[in-house]
Amino acid sequence: MSKESRKKSSNPASYGTIDGNRLATAAKKATKKTAKPAVTKAAKTTSAKTPTTKTPTTKAAAAKAAAAKAKPAAPAASGTGLAEGAKAPAFKLPRDGGGTVSLADYSGQKLVLFFYPRANTPGCTKEAIDFTRLSKDFAAAGAAVLGVSADSVKAQDNFRDKHDLAVPLISDEKHEMLEAYGAWGEKSLYGRKFLGIIRSTVLIGADGRVAKVWRNVKVDGHADAVLAAARAL
Repeated sequence: MSKESRKKSSNPASYGTIDGNRLATAAKKATKKTAKPAVTKAAKTTSAKTPTTKTPTTKAAAAKAAAAKAKPAAPAASGTGLAEGAKAPAFKLPRDGGGTVSLADYSGQKLVLFFYPRANTPGCTKEAIDFTRLSKDFAAAGAAVLGVSADSVKAQDNFRDKHDLAVPLISDEKHEMLEAYGAWGEKSLYGRKFLGIIRSTVLIGADGRVAKVWRNVKVDGHADAVLAAARAL
C-alpha cells in the first residue's frame, strides 16, 4: 500500500466520501432497475386501454360497393312493371258499347292509356271528363286516348252515359292489362294494405314503345300535362 493510499484510508474525512460515492452508485443502479419495469407496465396499460379503430373498408362494405357498381341504373319506371323505352305490352279487351279494342288497332300512332281505380268515383270521374274535354286536342296531336279499369262493360257503359264521356273505356276484370302496364299493385288506405289499381297514365309513341309513364297520378291538371307530352313527342 502506497503512502497516499494509507493516508486516504487513515483519513477519517474520506470515509464519508467513499461511502457516499458507493451509495450514489447503488442508488443509480436501483433507479435504472425500478424505472424500466415501470415504463413497461405503463406502456402495457396504455396499449390495453387504447381501443383499436377499425377502418370502414371491411369485407362486407367492399362486397356491397362491388354489387352497387355491378347493378345498372334503374329505369324511370323500374319496379312498376313497365319501363320507359320498353315495347308496349299487347292487349285485346272488351270496351264500352260492345266489341273489343287492341294495341294493334292504334299501330303507327300515339296512344294515351289512363288507368283509373273505379268508374263513377269523384277522382276518376273528373279525370275521365278532363280527357274527354281535351279529346279533340289529343286527336290533333296524333294521339288516341283510352280509359282502363277493372269495371265490367256494363259499369263502363253507365259511366260513359252518365258523364257524356267521349273516350273509349276498356274493361279489364282479370287485371291482365293492368298488371302488364304496372297499374295493379299494393295500395294503402287508413293503414290497411290491399291490392288495387294504381292511378297511372302511359304515353305510347308511334313506334309502339313507351314514351312516358306517370304513377300515383294527381288528377288536377294531369290531362293537360299528358297532352303537352303528346304534342312534344
